[in-house]
Amino acid sequence: MNMDIMIILKIVAVGIITAIAGMLLKRAGKDEIATVVSVVGLVVALIMMLDSIAQLYDTLKGLFDL
Repeated sequence: MNMDIMIILKIVAVGIITAIAGMLLKRAGKDEIATVVSVVGLVVALIMMLDSIAQLYDTLKGLFDL
């Protein structure tokens, strides 16, 4: 499989796990912890995308000769 597809699948997996954990915590009455879990899931997804964002920046930098 292509590396880009693998990154997308990993991000989807993080999203699903985060959503399930958030729902379980909200049902248990732990709304604050559910919010923290959601934020942590978002940060993990952004860290996973960091390399792709850096490649995009380099491509745009080369495109506009910056």
